[in-house]
Amino acid sequence: MRAWGSIGSLLAIGLLAAHPALSQGTGLTLGGVDSVRGLPVEIRADNLQVDNTTGETIFTGNAVLGQGDMRLAAPVIRIIYAASGDGRIQRLEASGGVTLVTAEEAAEAQNAVYDVDAGLVNMRGSVILTQGPNVVSGDVFSFNLRTGQGRMDGNVRTIIQTNP
Repeated sequence: MRAWGSIGSLLAIGLLAAHPALSQGTGLTLGGVDSVRGLPVEIRADNLQVDNTTGETIFTGNAVLGQGDMRLAAPVIRIIYAASGDGRIQRLEASGGVTLVTAEEAAEAQNAVYDVDAGLVNMRGSVILTQGPNVVSGDVFSFNLRTGQGRMDGNVRTIIQTNP
């Protein structure tokens, strides 16, 4: 099962999609990014709050970020920009019950954080990664986008279908 790499890439797509230029400027090579890169990004939410003094943009209430066939949904999606003021995203956080889906894969957790500078994605709280009938679950999922290495910790359970 390739769920770790794919779901890590999927989460990165969702988090990168909030700022399309970011996905092109990081030097990351993610298999799934090319399928949505260049497509329009739409973010819907009940509320939008922008704070130029802190460098934060917060979408709240039924927040959904979409690009191509990818959807990232959470009650709160927070984008934190770098203090340099160059418009670069430093961190993206989704909280309150996060769902990320594409046509083939899905990830769920209570919270997800993408640290752009470190290239790290962390999902916490009842994490479930699915690809078709295969499932991996646990308490914490960490994925390094630069190395392609992932780790699931705490109450790990894996279901791999063996029937063709």
